[in-house]
Amino acid sequence: MKKPDTVYLTPEGLQKLKDELQFLRTKERARIARAIAEARGQGDLSENAEYDAAKEAQGHLEARIAKLEETISNARVVDEQTIDTTRAYILSKVRVKNLKTGTEQTYTLTSAQEADLSQNKISVSSPIGKGLLGRTVGEVVEIKVPAGKVQLEIVEITR
Repeated sequence: MKKPDTVYLTPEGLQKLKDELQFLRTKERARIARAIAEARGQGDLSENAEYDAAKEAQGHLEARIAKLEETISNARVVDEQTIDTTRAYILSKVRVKNLKTGTEQTYTLTSAQEADLSQNKISVSSPIGKGLLGRTVGEVVEIKVPAGKVQLEIVEITR
């Protein structure tokens, strides 16, 4: 059996997952149980679409709960104050310059669970995240992205 991957999270990211897990275990489980009971009360289960849908929703919910439990049990909280800024690591803020367009962008490298492109938080498992991980200021990395290849120069690394 494969050893589960360690997930590196901020304290806020871990708390967000714990809150979601608590919500799913309590309110969502109760809501789906009510939906199953209501559908069961409608009689013949062999031709009951509402019952089938509620049972399917229950399956999805239990899978999500199991995934959250696994993620939380494998989580390691990263103290942002201990981040080494000589290299790009998880929770580093990395300012890069696109050598083709000359534009600059700052990304925060995060776990997949905390990635949010609207806040420029990219996963270390994404193509750009993987390409930046472990690199230093001044390095130029070529990263294969869906639109082709992009060359990025690392301008600055902060926390």
